[in-house]
Amino acid sequence: MSAQVLKEPPAQYAATSGTPAFFPREHTAALGGAKETGLLPVPEKDRFYIVVVGHVDHGKSTFVGRLLADTDSLPDGKLAQVQKACAAENMDFEYAFLLDALLEEQEQNITIDTTRILFSTRQRDYAIIDAPGHREFLKNMVTGAASASAAFLLIDSREGVQDQSRRHALLLSLLGVKQLIVLVNKMDLSDYSEARFQEIEKEYTAFLATLGLTPQHFIPITARHGENIAGRGDKMTWWKGPTVVEALDGFTNTEVLDDKPLRLPLQDVYRWDDRRIFAGRIEAGRVRPGDKIVFQPGNKTATVKALEAWGAEIPLASAVAGESVGLTLEEQIFVERGAVAAPAEQPPFVTQELAARIFWLGKEPLRQQRTYRLRLATQETSCVISRIDRVVDSVSLASTQSKEGHSLEVARHEVADIVIRTQKPVAFDSYDAISPLGRFVLLDNQQIAGGGILLVDEKKAEQLRSHLHPTTGKVDRRAREVRNGHPGAVVWLTGLSGSGKSTIAGELERQLFDLGRQVYWIDGDNLRLGLNSDLGFSEEDRAENIRRAGEIARHFADAGTILIISLISPSNASRNAVRERVEKGRFIEVFVNSPLEVCAQRDPKGLYAKAKAGEIQNFTGISAPYESPDEPELELRTDLQSVEECVAQVLEKIRSIPSPEVDWTI
Repeated sequence: MSAQVLKEPPAQYAATSGTPAFFPREHTAALGGAKETGLLPVPEKDRFYIVVVGHVDHGKSTFVGRLLADTDSLPDGKLAQVQKACAAENMDFEYAFLLDALLEEQEQNITIDTTRILFSTRQRDYAIIDAPGHREFLKNMVTGAASASAAFLLIDSREGVQDQSRRHALLLSLLGVKQLIVLVNKMDLSDYSEARFQEIEKEYTAFLATLGLTPQHFIPITARHGENIAGRGDKMTWWKGPTVVEALDGFTNTEVLDDKPLRLPLQDVYRWDDRRIFAGRIEAGRVRPGDKIVFQPGNKTATVKALEAWGAEIPLASAVAGESVGLTLEEQIFVERGAVAAPAEQPPFVTQELAARIFWLGKEPLRQQRTYRLRLATQETSCVISRIDRVVDSVSLASTQSKEGHSLEVARHEVADIVIRTQKPVAFDSYDAISPLGRFVLLDNQQIAGGGILLVDEKKAEQLRSHLHPTTGKVDRRAREVRNGHPGAVVWLTGLSGSGKSTIAGELERQLFDLGRQVYWIDGDNLRLGLNSDLGFSEEDRAENIRRAGEIARHFADAGTILIISLISPSNASRNAVRERVEKGRFIEVFVNSPLEVCAQRDPKGLYAKAKAGEIQNFTGISAPYESPDEPELELRTDLQSVEECVAQVLEKIRSIPSPEVDWTI
């Protein structure tokens, strides 16, 4: 079979979790998805995926080129063509040039960061995941575009084990690639020394053991000359172990995803004729018409009506892990990209708090309370790092534990155990259970900056299971709003202590009540004295304080009530998480803005004086930060405006809430 280098689809059809399910027929050749192209005589799900990693200049490209040549996996005439081109340029032929030539031939003006190099041995078909660096390898491993079952790790016999050799091993262990073969390359430059080979084997074996990795083999090779690749030479007669190809064929599929519970992250929902097609790639399990499924987050249940795929003239009888399909459903439900289809009786976990182990690649350290973007399968949401528990140096493996009052940071190439707080609920599985839904990446300023695996404490597993189903009463929000004569809404007043939040909230409640509106005001101190009396003032407790307040606000709005809530709520991420939970257009964020010095002069509760005297820790504006809203619906300058002017502006903003159910005025 001829080797092919497959590229990712055009961006408008790309999915973060592997091959997209639906795309125009003219693009099928680029994906190798159409039968007539001949690119994929073996279904992709039946291929064995491996990854080749190693320190720069340790011979990865030469090894891959030689492997393709020695397994007769190159296109006809390709080897002679490249050799002829080298002779014409008066330069020595290198097997690495074969890989370069294949990549150049496949250029289709598509921006990519991974390639899949297909080849075969007599025993089975393979795909090598080739990524040019840590960042791309991490992204594609985590998102499922390059889910390798095994790895080759190359080490130069002269240079020996390098820092990057250790980092690659740590990354492989972090992503769960347990099947590993270490190739000690360039043995010709060490005079084919058995002693040098054994020295490297002893050193690296000891390091891998600290990561819980036990390589199947160490194999001495000279990729340039093909020794111990597909056949043996006469330079290392002392080697009695397998060749690379023999070892490769000894790998096993360690994770059979077909037998796992269904996990189908939605890439998109398409309108096709009079149908709605829910498209995605099955990451685990199988699906058939008639199956009862649930989409999480959201707990939307439905029955599968039919399965469809490009090129199939009739609906499919079933589909399994690795296949991209489109579902049509018996019921008309609303779900969007990112939702995960699963069996109703075996759903994924759903939460906003994730325990994770991360490998960090960002230029800036990973810091607590900073906002990042999280990608998990096709889900994407803002998040903050609520806690960093432990940091591990990727070379020495020395770890630093978190201590009370001391915030850790995660530097580049370090590993850490962290807790992530997401802006909205996400569906996931423990990496050990269903790995495609247990991997994630973090973006910093739109760049992949780190990624890793999700962990689940078995004691908390039952709490996370999404078997809890909300009960819907017989009176819906529309009926309540018609009865009330106005829509439900959340008016969220945020600002420093002393900025005037409570003053405005109290007057606003009075005026709305006098106008006959269903209105209620909740102040932050009232919550602290009651529902949230168990919370302190750490960053984590503050985030939980706002989360609980947001849940209360959501229920009030759903009941057709105008809820006014006044909270300092210093974190943008926490406030935005509340916004996500309230129906669009019903959340009014009001930034009650007054300079710190003015707030301190007012000091109605004497808090600033105590904070400056050191009697209050983590006081916003003094010893803790306040993040001004990025795009509030309204900003009030209470140092320049009167209470009456401020309240009038808020009333005007409430009037603008869309409400097709009722014709209302204030």
